[in-house]
Amino acid sequence: MRQNETMLNERAQRLLKTLVERYIVDGTPVPSRTLGQLAGLELSPASIRNALADMEAMGLVASPHTSAGRVPTARGYRVFVDRLLTLGPLEGALVRELEDNLHPDSPQRLAQAASQVLSELTHFAGVVVTPQRADIAFRQMEFLRLSEKRVLLILVTMDGDVQNHILTTERDYGPAELTEAANFINQHYAGQGLSSASERVETELRTLQSDISSLMALAINLGRQALAEQTGAMVISGGNNLLNVRDLSEDLTRLRELFAAFERKTELLNLLEQSRHAQGVSLYIGEESGVTPLGECSVVSAPYRINGQVVGSLGVIGPTRMNYEHVIPIVDITSRLVSSALSYSH
Repeated sequence: MRQNETMLNERAQRLLKTLVERYIVDGTPVPSRTLGQLAGLELSPASIRNALADMEAMGLVASPHTSAGRVPTARGYRVFVDRLLTLGPLEGALVRELEDNLHPDSPQRLAQAASQVLSELTHFAGVVVTPQRADIAFRQMEFLRLSEKRVLLILVTMDGDVQNHILTTERDYGPAELTEAANFINQHYAGQGLSSASERVETELRTLQSDISSLMALAINLGRQALAEQTGAMVISGGNNLLNVRDLSEDLTRLRELFAAFERKTELLNLLEQSRHAQGVSLYIGEESGVTPLGECSVVSAPYRINGQVVGSLGVIGPTRMNYEHVIPIVDITSRLVSSALSYSH
């Protein structure tokens, strides 16, 4: 924060707080006369105009060309959030809605549910980066013959997530062979990470003079690759909500760039990766994100944990003119509930 921003006196802080709160509600520039009435300050219009001129010089507010009123800038929002915003407890009804939607479940299904409820409660885009772990343990494997040289692999992870993958094999396997292969894998490798199991398979199965060795090696390697591709993915819900946000929908070029960023996901993943290292909620306002298509947006994010270890992050993407007092607690509590659900399920 710039030094002169720290020198805002109590009167100027009250004016800025009132201006931001008013603008968040109706989205129209706030005239000085209206601002004075709302702030409840016994100041002359000239004094208010002088205070606003000082804040404009600091880059906290701006004057749109088409209006005599002022609007907050990204820097103004930052001062408002850091110094003037008082966060209260979330309404009980909202907390119960979150709890009802975030049941202990597999990380993938919980991520989808979390992104949807974040979107529904804020009317913006909800985003969740799914758990990132070095290795994924499995509980059980089963095989089902589909046709000649085609086998369905059913893989159950320790999280309870069920994955189905089709194996194309070099020869046809009968039901008895498929049962034998599944029994061997479950007996010797269940509970291990697929990466470590894959390394053991390569050495141990060479010594097995069995026709099912290649099937078992194929199954474990395919399972490892398929699950590795899913970790660290991003789930986005409610992106279309941003089409209804006047501040964003008026600039179609910028809106297309924003949706292109949603499609690429790489920039958003990198941004949310930063919040994994934060203790609580992180907030990126406008250009603070470093992601050009998010120049008119704010990103509110927080990490979530499994048994105390940070494994992912979640958040909300909306316009800079968002109700921070409402959105920040929702993101904070959602991250806590997701952490609790995932830890409980282990």
